[in-house]
Amino acid sequence: MNGQNRSNVKIGATVKIVLKADQRTGKLTEGTVKKILTNSPTHPHGIKVMLDDGQVGRIQEIL
Repeated sequence: MNGQNRSNVKIGATVKIVLKADQRTGKLTEGTVKKILTNSPTHPHGIKVMLDDGQVGRIQEIL
């Protein structure tokens, strides 16, 4: 599912995000959404979320 639409993102969902430090390489980190940080309904680079372990990044894929 597309991580660019806020309506697709639910707290507790398993997602793959790209961390700020990994944006150049595109390395994905998998985790569970704890908090949705983007307020706008869509974002071209992905909705920014915080995972349960505290990592913050933009959603590339919703599993």
